[in-house]
Amino acid sequence: MSASEKLTTTISTKGQVILPSAIRKRREWGAGTRLEVEETPEGVLLKLAPVFAATQPKDVFGSLPSRGAPKTLEEMDASVLAEARRRHARD
Repeated sequence: MSASEKLTTTISTKGQVILPSAIRKRREWGAGTRLEVEETPEGVLLKLAPVFAATQPKDVFGSLPSRGAPKTLEEMDASVLAEARRRHARD
């Protein structure tokens, strides 16, 4: 089936829509696949729903336990540089 081939489906009395199997197979959308539904000027768009909800750094900052005093930016920069040098020396 070509991507431009038009397919049709019917809405059930429960409001359910069956996607043609060729599309489900090509997209690898099996039973239980979660999709986002977005209304657009051209129609309705279906796309995979994200696995995790969108978050901002402020939402998760400090969620992991840590021991000891916080590192300074200078200490973090030095550690990143030291690790980069260590990895480069290995190559």
